Amino acid sequence: MKSRLSLLLLLIVSSLSLAVPAFAQDRNTTAECVTTYDANTDYFPDKVTVEAAAGFSVEYHNNYKVVTVNTPWQGAEAPLTYVLVQCGTPAPEMESTATIEVPVNTVVSMSTSFLPHLTAQGLLDKVVAVDSMLYTNNEVLQARFAADAVVEVGGGGGGTEVNIEKLIDLQPGLILTQRFSADDTTYPTIQEAGLPVVIDADFLDVSPLGLAEWGKFISLFFNTEALAQEQFAGVQARYEELATLAKTADSLPTVFAGTPFDSTWFMPGGASYLGTLIRDAGGNYLWGDDESTGSLFLDMETVLDTAADADYWVNIFQTSKSEVLGLDERLRQFAAFENNAYTNNARMNANGGSDYFENGYANPDVLLADLVKIFHPNLLPDHELVYYAKLAAG
Repeated sequence: MKSRLSLLLLLIVSSLSLAVPAFAQDRNTTAECVTTYDANTDYFPDKVTVEAAAGFSVEYHNNYKVVTVNTPWQGAEAPLTYVLVQCGTPAPEMESTATIEVPVNTVVSMSTSFLPHLTAQGLLDKVVAVDSMLYTNNEVLQARFAADAVVEVGGGGGGTEVNIEKLIDLQPGLILTQRFSADDTTYPTIQEAGLPVVIDADFLDVSPLGLAEWGKFISLFFNTEALAQEQFAGVQARYEELATLAKTADSLPTVFAGTPFDSTWFMPGGASYLGTLIRDAGGNYLWGDDESTGSLFLDMETVLDTAADADYWVNIFQTSKSEVLGLDERLRQFAAFENNAYTNNARMNANGGSDYFENGYANPDVLLADLVKIFHPNLLPDHELVYYAKLAAG
């Protein structure tokens, strides 16, 4: 009888040991590798959900993540798939563009748009190289560069050159880069060198919140999903609150944007990033009916015909009226030129690197607050402009 009872107890204990994980992990590990692998353990209890971004997706498994970049560059014919494996656990047998162990310990950032997310998730100390420091506004990174803790591996001016020898010497755990077209050879050059390179196509997400949500994409490589999820939720809540506030405005002022370059005015399309911001800020964008997500190629006469009497002129790259008139004297014919013309480059470093395209993209709620303040100052009486400023007289 005792032997049967003992056998029964042994069978119960054995079945429980099969059904219950040996280790119940309550958060993602951001530094350590697994020392004792258990196939039943979920090593990523902190997960992200993708809400606004159209450009990437993630599928979680117990010890790996499958991350898909839907359109890695303009005109790409197929998505890219990355398998992110918790270090110390076995990689799955499946086809992918690259397999990378996470959490990553060192990273190369080839775009300034990645830096705000790395900063917000406490990862800036993992950055060992950048494309170029010329246009970087991040003061911590500038200090680390001055101390030789960070090096440049690009062409030094946002070009397509890359120093493969430096990258090989660094042996980074991850290289985050962008590819703007099939003609851009930086990505394939790094890939052919056998280095762990990943395309971050944040710039192809045309909605303000969608672009900002790529912070979650970056978090997947460092297991910092909990931070990224929380940070984006805050940005999203503030953005939507401001957009709701803008709808209470008594009027919709007319707005146009940009300046001509080599006789062509690259006017943002109605469904573009800026077109969405202007609409959400309570502005009547004069090209708002257009469905383009990119730019419209217009001549000066066309823009004057449509926008000569517009209430506001925004996203002027130049920061002074004299600079604007240096492009074309006819620009003074716009009614908004004297009192309602705004640059989006109020925060710019000595080399012309605009923080609008660095921290601004990660914080569209602040961009929206600036535009609401410009179009409807009574709705945000206490807000001080951050990325925008009126054109200076000089």
